[in-house]
Amino acid sequence: MTDTTIDQVDAIARAAKDAFAVTSRTHERTRADWLRRAADAIDADAEGLIALAADETALPASPRLAGELARTTAQLRLFAKVVEEGSYLEATIDHPDATATPPIPDLRRVLRPLGPVAVFAASNFPFAFSVAGGDTASALAVGCPVVVKAHPGHPETSRRMAGVVSAALAEAGAPAGVFALIEGFDAGLALVDHPAIRAVGFTGSVRGGRALLDRAAARPDPIPFYGELGSLNPVVITPAADAARGGALAEGLAGSFQLGAGQFCTKPGVVLVPEGSAVEAALPGLLAPQGRLLTPSIAEGFAAGADRVSGTPGVEVVAGDAAPGGTASRIAAVSAADLVAHADELLEEVFGPFTLLVRYRDDAERDAVLGAFDGNLTATLHHEASEDVTDLVTRLEGIAGRVLFAGWPTGVAVSWAQHHGGPWPSTNAQFTSVGATAVRRFQRPVAYQDAPEALLPDALRESNPLGIPRRVDGVLVLP
Repeated sequence: MTDTTIDQVDAIARAAKDAFAVTSRTHERTRADWLRRAADAIDADAEGLIALAADETALPASPRLAGELARTTAQLRLFAKVVEEGSYLEATIDHPDATATPPIPDLRRVLRPLGPVAVFAASNFPFAFSVAGGDTASALAVGCPVVVKAHPGHPETSRRMAGVVSAALAEAGAPAGVFALIEGFDAGLALVDHPAIRAVGFTGSVRGGRALLDRAAARPDPIPFYGELGSLNPVVITPAADAARGGALAEGLAGSFQLGAGQFCTKPGVVLVPEGSAVEAALPGLLAPQGRLLTPSIAEGFAAGADRVSGTPGVEVVAGDAAPGGTASRIAAVSAADLVAHADELLEEVFGPFTLLVRYRDDAERDAVLGAFDGNLTATLHHEASEDVTDLVTRLEGIAGRVLFAGWPTGVAVSWAQHHGGPWPSTNAQFTSVGATAVRRFQRPVAYQDAPEALLPDALRESNPLGIPRRVDGVLVLP
């Protein structure tokens, strides 16, 4: 199949704009039905989708791809529940109050969908962060048509998934243009530039994401860009935790940073350990053989990144293949002082089975290392219950969107409370790409002042026909 032409992108984007005139006024229960019908269709074609993805990516069909496909359909069904429950609309009503200063008219505020959304699929999750992944599900949920730019790492899987979703939406009665797939680098840029597109969702590298962010901002009418980008996901192991259970922590770390050949955005890429750490002593014996990485470009990027870090002054390769260009698992170590001195070289994500141990002597060195980090998706703390780590937790909150205790960051639950984001460059700090509140990215607030009841959205009508939670005159009112 050839790349999508610029004229085809234009036609697809225009069709999405036409569809938005329908989806923006479609009832919540109807949109929820679209999502469930898509999920059912994907489940019905699970065997074929998984076999195709395994062939294209070399990821194991079971449990990896089977689990990821189940996660994908679960996401669609979660967002169906989100729109039916209704609090995602943030419906707020202020009745008139002439005694207030200044007087308050009848004001009613609700979140409305932005418009057609461009979604750039990820390389490392051919299902869950791809054609029918979380960005697509959350945009469709709130009434935004979606145009997906397929990732070249799994084109056949993307086409098959797009066919399944398109057929399911059509059978469910969704309007033409509500969902489409495009392919090709130039087509993706044309999509971001198209005036019909009102937001961009992206999962990938900082470099690629920054290029799209700048392009979205440079439009005559700038649009929001929501990128899930690079992350080092620092882990802090306290001396007490290391002494109490260093061997077990080493096993957990080895499993986490090598999971999926290290091709997870939540891989623990930098681990702070006390000097003379039991974790460091045990870790070299826990390296596992790795298969091929997802794409040749990822393999090349991993080798170059691992070589860059390994060749930085003060860095020692403590385990794994240190030969230039190698793609086997690798563990390197550096002192806290050298990490701070070479932070620009060392605190850049290496996507693949690599982790960097940072040896610290005291709390001051540990805190200096944490102060060198930019934003991350996650930060993890392993400590003992007897330790006071209040200040340390505050530091971790400052550099990550999710703080974990006693576990490992690989694996992101899809739930109401989940947050998958963090300060730049990991993503946009205010928003999440996983979990119920991911829908907030594709909505904007609109207030209606002294509007006739018949012209109000259902969510703001006095009788509350949707039966949703609302804030009325400052008081949260449950249905």
